[in-house]
Amino acid sequence: MSSTRRSPAKRRFHQMMRRLLARMPKRVRFAMLRAMVDCDPDPDLRLELKVAETREELEDCFRILHDAYVASGFMKPDPSGMRVTIYHALPTTTTLCAKWEGRVVGTISMIREGVFGFPLQSVFDLEQVRRQHGQIAEISALAVHPEFRKTGGAVLFPLMKFMREYCVKMFDTRHLVIAVNPDRIDLYEALLFFERLRDAPVAEYDFANGAPAVGATLDLQSAGAVFRRGYRGRPPRRNLHSYLFELALPNIKMPQRRYFTTNDPVMTPELLDYFFNQRTQVFDKLDNRRKALLWSIYDIPEYRRVLPLVDEGAALGHPLRRHQRYSLRAPAELKLEIDGAERIFVFDVVEISLSGFQAESRLELPLHAHGEARVQLGRQDWSRNEVSVVRCKKSDNSRFYGFRVAEPDDAWCRCVAALEVSFTSHDLVQ
Repeated sequence: MSSTRRSPAKRRFHQMMRRLLARMPKRVRFAMLRAMVDCDPDPDLRLELKVAETREELEDCFRILHDAYVASGFMKPDPSGMRVTIYHALPTTTTLCAKWEGRVVGTISMIREGVFGFPLQSVFDLEQVRRQHGQIAEISALAVHPEFRKTGGAVLFPLMKFMREYCVKMFDTRHLVIAVNPDRIDLYEALLFFERLRDAPVAEYDFANGAPAVGATLDLQSAGAVFRRGYRGRPPRRNLHSYLFELALPNIKMPQRRYFTTNDPVMTPELLDYFFNQRTQVFDKLDNRRKALLWSIYDIPEYRRVLPLVDEGAALGHPLRRHQRYSLRAPAELKLEIDGAERIFVFDVVEISLSGFQAESRLELPLHAHGEARVQLGRQDWSRNEVSVVRCKKSDNSRFYGFRVAEPDDAWCRCVAALEVSFTSHDLVQ
């Protein structure tokens, strides 16, 4: 949620315009909003879009976000001058930044479901979204520097394009969810075809300082067809379908990965300590349950030295798994001998550990079967292992199978070892 800092006269003018638009039928109102789209298909190359990964980039993102939220009434001023939340500490959160001549001028964060869930699930029911196939990511922390808010979307639209491409290509995401101020929901519904999670807004959303909020969702799998219909016949600068789904922007710098992992963690122990202990008191304010959850995901000694201590005697919940699991989406095939004939099943591996993996399959696999699994862990990394199917969990549109690896080969061991000792995604590129 973000807003533009305006003079009282301009604020009154925009409020009057919003009231006039609100009185129009939705179809007319949305058509007018789409007609105002201005997306430059050839943005200046001084604009760079990348994952925020350095201390300076992250700090600039958090400062722009802080100023936008304070100006909108979505948070009280923080002594640090930054808006930093516990979700920014998780490896399942990625913050993108837009830089103009090396200076951060815009930011947006994607929060994939991790140990703390999603911010908006405290007030919005996501059960309907969860029943559908595919991962969910909450889009949050959107802000543009005041100097670039009057440039007709010159920063906002490239950020939105980067966000969509990153979610589809790198973040293994199908469903986006958002919580926005009721004054802004028309823009998301009209321009980006989000659908509300519920008709009535929430009166007080704690994550935004008690401001009202509307929840909405977008299915990225069907979004292309929806955008094509909504923007059919419009010229390039007015056509968000061609801009978001067909155009290639050289300004976008996708992260490099060796393995088909689905997260790009950037928080080193030093960065965690700086943002969550030194500059803010985010770690200090956590309850014991959340402190324990942090310990469960950051199990390397270098990280644990900067994590908040859990009170003695506090219940820490379930014990950790014998082997830590790591998220990725890797194509795989399983060879089985059934009734004297060889059959090949194709699926995606979505989690791995040293002793096994979880796979997502549209086809039914025979439980307790033994065979050879061939997994492409990265562009140049393949693994072959004898495996057995040990369990199955079904969803509405797919099946998730647990596999046990008998004797992991060298490629498998190298991959798991790299994931175990890496601090950030950069450590895996080597």
